[in-house]
Amino acid sequence: MTRDKLVAELEDKKLTEVIDLIEEAEAGYLTELELAPSLGLLRDDTLNEAVLNYLSSQGVEIIYVTEDEE
Repeated sequence: MTRDKLVAELEDKKLTEVIDLIEEAEAGYLTELELAPSLGLLRDDTLNEAVLNYLSSQGVEIIYVTEDEE
């Protein structure tokens, strides 16, 4: 998915915080992102994968944190 298509889809879904993450990554301000594997970043699996792939292509290290069950 191209950057423009990705951002357009995020805008349609009013996911401005995710657009902010993309812009921060492009500017070099975001170098790593911690996520819980079961949650990901977005509920839409396809869009989630596209965003994470784009962030990775911008040099962001995706770190999956372990989830402790209590």
